Amino acid sequence: MYWYTITPLDVFLFRDAKPFTPGERAWAGSVFPPNGHTIAGALRGLLRERKNLEITGPFFCRQDQKETTLYLPSPLGFVGSIPLVPLAWEKDSHLQQALWDKLQPAPLVKPANALTKDDDGGSSKDKDSRQYLPCEVVKKYLQTGSIDKKDWEPENEEEKEPWLTETRPHNAIQPGTRQVKDADGYFVENAIRLGTNWSLAVGVNCKIDMGIIQLGGEGHRALLRPCDSLKTQWEELTKLSNDNFKNGGKCIAYLVTPGVFERTRQQEKSNGKQAVCRAWPWEWNLAHPVNGNQKQGPLVSVATAKAVPISGRIRDTKGKDKNPSSTKYWPSIPAPQVFAAAPGSLYYLNEPATLFQDTDAAKPHVRRWRQLGYSQLLWISYTDKAQGETK
Repeated sequence: MYWYTITPLDVFLFRDAKPFTPGERAWAGSVFPPNGHTIAGALRGLLRERKNLEITGPFFCRQDQKETTLYLPSPLGFVGSIPLVPLAWEKDSHLQQALWDKLQPAPLVKPANALTKDDDGGSSKDKDSRQYLPCEVVKKYLQTGSIDKKDWEPENEEEKEPWLTETRPHNAIQPGTRQVKDADGYFVENAIRLGTNWSLAVGVNCKIDMGIIQLGGEGHRALLRPCDSLKTQWEELTKLSNDNFKNGGKCIAYLVTPGVFERTRQQEKSNGKQAVCRAWPWEWNLAHPVNGNQKQGPLVSVATAKAVPISGRIRDTKGKDKNPSSTKYWPSIPAPQVFAAAPGSLYYLNEPATLFQDTDAAKPHVRRWRQLGYSQLLWISYTDKAQGETK
């Protein structure tokens, strides 16, 4: 993989997956950071040739005079600085007698021996905490399974959230007057302005020369530059992750990009098919089956947040040139909307399990999600001691 920084030369505009018509809805929804579809489209515009791109990210990075630091979304399974654990793993919890729906993942609780005197009781996404963690903090998390309280504290205001949202109204004036048009005359959208020295970071499977790309709904420009230090940091994280995966036993899967877990099921009434998304992989069965007919799996519990709506685009194959080396571009149409698990989600498993998307048995349209950077997991070995200590 070759790693690059994407530095904006202007604001960014990324609309969400909801249909939008100015005359019907005055607010145009927005989403940030951009998803893999958006990044791939921008890179293909710079390459101007057909290539099967594979992407890692996008993430954030901050540049200073010494180095460029990779930032990943902070994990969600924390209260303050205390990591939550599944009730099934915390035998000493006073909540062991609580009733909960066994058709769902197990509840998450604080460890019984957690030191709570320094904990403020806030959530992992408290407005005064880091929303994105630097590589060194993530590295320690992969090694120990815990994050010190001081590592949640931002060094400056921009580390709370490395971008500003600017609300921008748009008016269309009637010709020859100073009045706004009655139809399609007014709408509002959010523009994103990255903080000073902040950029997007992305890994790509092909080498690209430094250049200007058009990124976002309005095609605003950004500078694409190679950055080898990001590659080094990511390789350190993936090595620790792979070692933890090989160790086996209880573990935590840390989702660092939006996770698309989609399954097609048959509809009884219409005899058609429907794609259904959920917050954890369909191939990971629950570790606490309700009856003997259910297959026991590795998944114990899940910590996640609001789903991320994603809408990709599908190439129109009508009249497509049969020459595979042709560089001619064909129109595309919007794909059905999917809902991805939020980056930072944590999955608690009795043993490591691979994603079906990563296997050779997966069909091309399923593997494409991984190729576009979705569902990227890092693995942490679970230890009881690490979950009970807070510094």
